[in-house]
Amino acid sequence: MAELTARQRLTYSLFAVILKLVIRTIWSTCRVTHIVGEENVQRVTGDDTAFIPCYWHQHIMFGSWYMFQLIKRGIRIGFLVSPSKDGEIAANVIKSWGGTVIRGSETRTGALAMRDMYNLITREKVSPAINTDGPQGPLHVFKVGDLMLSQFTKTPLLPLAYAASSAWYLHSWDRFMIPKPFSRIAIVIGEPFTTPKGLRAEDLEPQRLQMENTLKDLTRQAEALLQKKAL
Repeated sequence: MAELTARQRLTYSLFAVILKLVIRTIWSTCRVTHIVGEENVQRVTGDDTAFIPCYWHQHIMFGSWYMFQLIKRGIRIGFLVSPSKDGEIAANVIKSWGGTVIRGSETRTGALAMRDMYNLITREKVSPAINTDGPQGPLHVFKVGDLMLSQFTKTPLLPLAYAASSAWYLHSWDRFMIPKPFSRIAIVIGEPFTTPKGLRAEDLEPQRLQMENTLKDLTRQAEALLQKKAL
């Protein structure tokens, strides 16, 4: 990425402040009524361990909320951010809230991003949060590369999903979900999954489908929790 000018740094800093305000407003006006499966987080955290949180691109809003709750507990969480200049806005927000920034893109710098995540996991014990159908879809299709990262690093994947009692959905490939103010939120965390050793990418289709179905099932569980609350 080219060096930023002083004007660009100021502009991106101002946009980061605005973005933080918007996100905090959404987080503070919604109410997290359920967090199910936190024992699964305890199974993968320790003094010298890392894991790979994974959730749909659609679920960034409260998937990242939960990641920042883990950061408050002293768990090191990383986030993949576009290497473009515009990525500076998200990078500034993440850094200000204690997250580790990984500059890269699966489409533009995939191998480099994979290398950086490998080093962070194995050397620095940072747990990189992955939007496993991003950055361009298809919607709700789990990508085999995340299984390979788990395999190479001998690190478990930790799936999670959430549901909102009321939300807007953007007209984008991921149908990005923005909970409406004062909606209720349910988060469900699945069991950790470690990719079997010795399998090539083309042999991982059963595991890929398993993780894809797991995330879909976790979403249904979160939705069911909110429906029970409403009865």
